[in-house]
Amino acid sequence: MLTMDEKAEIRHAVLVEGKSQRQVAQEMGCSRNTVRKMLEDSSRPRYRLSQPRGSPILGAYKPLLQRWVEEDSRKAKKQRRTAKRMYELLREEYGYLGAESTLRAYVGKLRAKGKQRLYVPLAYAPGETGQLDFGEGEVTIAGQPVTAHLFLMWLGYSGAPFVQAYPAETQEVFFSGHVAAFEFYGGVPHEIWYDNLSNAVQKVLRGTKREEQDSFVSFRTHYLFKAEFCNVASGWEKGGVEGRVGYARRNWLVGAGEFESWAALNAYLLERCRQEQQRRLRGRPESIGARLAVEQAALRPLPAHPYPCCQTVPVKANHLALVTYGTNRYSVPVEQAHERLTVRAYVDRIEISAGVEVIAVHERCWGREQDRLNPYHYLPLLARRPRAFAHAQAIREWRQTWPATFDTYFEELKRRHPTAEATRRFIEVLRLGERYTERQLAGALEVALGRNCLEFTDVTELLRRRTEAHMPSATGLVNHPRLAAIRVREPDLRCFDQLLAWTKGGGA
Repeated sequence: MLTMDEKAEIRHAVLVEGKSQRQVAQEMGCSRNTVRKMLEDSSRPRYRLSQPRGSPILGAYKPLLQRWVEEDSRKAKKQRRTAKRMYELLREEYGYLGAESTLRAYVGKLRAKGKQRLYVPLAYAPGETGQLDFGEGEVTIAGQPVTAHLFLMWLGYSGAPFVQAYPAETQEVFFSGHVAAFEFYGGVPHEIWYDNLSNAVQKVLRGTKREEQDSFVSFRTHYLFKAEFCNVASGWEKGGVEGRVGYARRNWLVGAGEFESWAALNAYLLERCRQEQQRRLRGRPESIGARLAVEQAALRPLPAHPYPCCQTVPVKANHLALVTYGTNRYSVPVEQAHERLTVRAYVDRIEISAGVEVIAVHERCWGREQDRLNPYHYLPLLARRPRAFAHAQAIREWRQTWPATFDTYFEELKRRHPTAEATRRFIEVLRLGERYTERQLAGALEVALGRNCLEFTDVTELLRRRTEAHMPSATGLVNHPRLAAIRVREPDLRCFDQLLAWTKGGGA
């Protein structure tokens, strides 16, 4: 095969110098057909096989190898034949005499060809499609490294992403992420694409049919969107969102620093989502934000009230006035011990109800085998058993954070009364925290200590005076003419003067 320099020399000799093709062929030592081909095409010379190379030994076995590779592609990875095993089978059962390396090379080409997928460019109408995916990222919250489960939704027309982080991928997280995304976008896409995740799919049926979770059907019926599911192990079918998880992790979480709480992390992610709307995606003249403004007009409107994103579980309080959800336990008022109750588990809190009445609310614990105790739940029982007060777990945990004034007040009570009586009096005062804030109670105790007024009635009166609003003045009756018309006769206080005379006379 001639080089590019030789081709250039031939073309110059004929086309510029005017030599004949015969003369140039003689000078270059090639055929006239070669000279003619060089004149017809100025591109770089390429070698072309006149016919495919033969496989005198392996050729007869190629159809069988193709069938094996195709069969193995539908099996679990551990159940597939290796190239070495194929070589042994061909040699032992089919009399193959060729080299193992030749077979390995051919099988490798077949497998590589099977992995090559073709994709069709897609386009979406405004508001038509959303896609959803979960991913993971490492973050530091309150000094502790944790794995954040990233909920990501992506709108097809605008390309606007929405990302929030959660401690787990439970169903209440799944629903809460949707609700937050819908509120962020200002509406609901007409259809959303999912993997076959268990929070939505009960069972994968033939083809594209799915048996959905009843709770998920209830959720999407509330928001009136259609759910579409990818084929099994075919996440690329929602390729718009697939790459965004890695993008968010690399660009938003890596090197982001420490966050005080999950709420702080999600506020940060929400701001990054807003900043992302300033970008322009390749091939689109408008920014993400400009296209989102168009898309929002086509989204379904939000319902009048959001879906209650929680799991509801019947429970029974034990003898410690604790109910169990997951591996964690949460306290209820001691009056509800041994009662059948209902737990509603939200992403951020646990609500415990007796019938329609909510009797306890706790911050959601995402750890394992933890107890969340509200000390007010145990104060009525401790009032009857004051000797248990010092060792009660709820009180010991509370004392680590309550105001120092509480300890000072308790010590003063114990100085004046026996320990059991002082404890009862202290518990009676602590129960005022059911009506007033801890800060208000601490302030009232501070004043009570300064005035040496330590009785329960004294503290109650101080709290009332410090917290209740002042009575409205007479000018406040302008809008109440009927009340303003009422006249109250002023009392004659001279009758009390006789008390002064009685005191002077020794009546005291």
